[in-house]
Amino acid sequence: MCSICGEVCFKDPYSLKYEAVKKMNDTMSHRGPDERGIYRGECGVFAHNRLCVMDPQGGKQPMSVCYGNKKYTIVYNGEIYNCDEIKRDILSKGIELKTECDTEIVLYAYILYGAECPKYLNGIFAFAVYDGDSVFFARDRFGVKPFYYSLKGDILVFASEIKAMLSHPQISSKIDKRGLWEILYLSPNFVGGRSVFCDILELSPGECMIFDLRGLKKWRYWQIKAMPYVRDRDYAIQKTKELVTDAIRRQLDSDVPLSVLLSGGLDSSVVSAVAARAFKERGLTLDTYSFEYEGNKESFKNSLFQPERDDEYATYLANYLGTNHTVLSCPTEELTNLLLPATEFRDLVGQADIDSSLLYFCREIKKRHTVTLSGECSDEIFGGYPWFYRPEMLYSDFFPWIHAPRLRASLFRDDISNSDEGYGYISEIYKKSLEECPILDSDSEEMKTARRASYLSVNYFMTSLLQRKDRMSMASGVEVRVPFADHRIYEHVFNVPWKYKMENGVEKSLLRNSMADFLPDKILWRKKSPYPKTHNPKYTESVLKLLNERLKGGGYLSQHLNRERLDEVISKGGTWFGQLMSAPQLIAWLIQLDYFFEKYNVSLA
Repeated sequence: MCSICGEVCFKDPYSLKYEAVKKMNDTMSHRGPDERGIYRGECGVFAHNRLCVMDPQGGKQPMSVCYGNKKYTIVYNGEIYNCDEIKRDILSKGIELKTECDTEIVLYAYILYGAECPKYLNGIFAFAVYDGDSVFFARDRFGVKPFYYSLKGDILVFASEIKAMLSHPQISSKIDKRGLWEILYLSPNFVGGRSVFCDILELSPGECMIFDLRGLKKWRYWQIKAMPYVRDRDYAIQKTKELVTDAIRRQLDSDVPLSVLLSGGLDSSVVSAVAARAFKERGLTLDTYSFEYEGNKESFKNSLFQPERDDEYATYLANYLGTNHTVLSCPTEELTNLLLPATEFRDLVGQADIDSSLLYFCREIKKRHTVTLSGECSDEIFGGYPWFYRPEMLYSDFFPWIHAPRLRASLFRDDISNSDEGYGYISEIYKKSLEECPILDSDSEEMKTARRASYLSVNYFMTSLLQRKDRMSMASGVEVRVPFADHRIYEHVFNVPWKYKMENGVEKSLLRNSMADFLPDKILWRKKSPYPKTHNPKYTESVLKLLNERLKGGGYLSQHLNRERLDEVISKGGTWFGQLMSAPQLIAWLIQLDYFFEKYNVSLA
C-alpha cells in the first residue's frame, strides 16, 4: 500500500510545479514509510510513497517500461489478487517481466487492455498511467483505495488524500453549504464523486477517466446488476462458500508478516478460520488480534446492538483454531488523545473514538505485522443490518442508520445549519439513491427491500468504514485487506433470494450455512456484534473536559455551538448514528469538528 499524487498539463507543460508535487507527496509520507520516488515527464509530474509488501527490491515507483514505440509510467496504490491469471496472459504475449510485484502487472494490463484494464483486475487499487499523450486513472469497485482530483484550468491535480490536495497552491479549503450539510447531517458518510471542499472532487468507486489535450473524460466501468436467480438453495450455499474461501485465500500472499483481526463475531471468525487452515497447510501458525478497552470489563452495559462482550468469543475461537492470539487493550487516555490525530489522518470529521481506537490498535499491530485481514464489508453484502428486513426503517425519507438526522444541526444556530433546507437536500439524495438501485419487476417485496438496503449500505455505510480502515491503518504503516469486498461475492449474493439470506429469521444465514464446515456452532450462530466501543465512564469525563477546553479557545464551536441544547441532548442519551455512537461519541465528534475547521483553515463559501 502506498500513496500517489501528481500534476498533469498537456496544453501548457511549463506551468507544471515540481515543488508543489513534492510537497503533496511529503504530506502523505505516513502512507509509504519505506520508499519515495518522483518522476517528471514532458507533460506531468508523478510522485509515490511506498509501503513495501510484495517484492521489496523490485517494486520501486514511479515505474516505467517501454513497449512498442511508447514509454509508460505508473503510480499505483493497492493490491491485485488475480495477478497469476493476468501474468499468464502477459507472458503469452512474449513480454518479459522484470519484477515479482503487482505494480508491473497493472502497468502491462493497461498496455495490453487499454481503458478496459480495470475490468480484468480483482483487488483494491487506485492508479495513474502516463504515456506521454494522456493519463489514465482508475479506482477499485468498492473504493477501498482513495483517489481525489481537481481540474484547475488546464491542470489536473490528483492525490490519495485530501491533505495533499489542500497543500497545492491552487486549491482552497472553502466549503459551501452543500459540504456543510453533508458534515452536519450525513457524516461520517459522504456523497460519492466529490468531497466537502469546493475545489476537490473524487473518482467514485468503479470509475475511471482519461485526461489528454481534449480534456477530461470520466465513466463507470463497473456497477452492480440485478439478475434473475435460476439456481436452488444448495447452489447458493456452495457458490458462496467457494467465493468467500477463494477471496480470503487469495489475500494471504505477502512478503512481510501477516495477521488477522479476530473479534469473535461471525465475519472475522470466517476470515480467521479460512486463513488458519491455509497457514496450517503451509506448516505455519496464524497470528490474530482482538480489541478491548481499559475498564470495559467493569463498565460494559449490554444493548440491542451489542448484547455481550467479544473477548470470551475471540479467545475461544483462537484456541479452537490454534492461532497465536493477542488481545490489544486501548487506554482511555489514548482514546481521547488520538481524536485530533485521527481527524487529521482522515482529513474529515470522522467516527470519533471508533476512529481513534483503530488508530491506536493499528500502531500496536505495526510493531509485529505490516499486513492484516479484516472481516468488514460482510454485513452490507449479506444483510446484517436491521434495515434489510425492517421496511419501515428503509422507507422513511432519510438514511436508516442515522437515527436522529436533525440532532447535530440543532446544536448550531439555524442561520448556520439552515436546518430545513439542509435536511431536505440530504433527504433528496437518499430518495434518489433508492431509485437508482437495480431491481427486477419479478422481485418480491422483501427482495426489493433487501436489494435497496444492500445498495445503500455498500454505497454509503460501507464506504465510510473502508475510509476509516484505510486512513487509520495507512497512518500507521499497516495494510488492511478486506476479503468480503470482492466484487464476485457481491455480484453473487446481490441476486440470491432473500429467503436464503434470512432463513428461519436469522440474519446472514447464507453466510452461516456456507461456512458451517469452518466454525463451531457457538461462533457460527452467534448474534451480530459490531466493532466495539469503550463503556468506561472516564472516557465521557475526558472528552467533556477536552470539549470545554476547546470552547474556551475561540474556534468554530465557541462561536456557533448552542451549549444548552448540547446539554439537553447528552442528558437524553441514545444512539444517533449506526449502532454504537451515542452521547460520548457526539461530544468527541464535536471536538473533531472544531479541530477540523481549525487545522484545515476552513472557510464557508
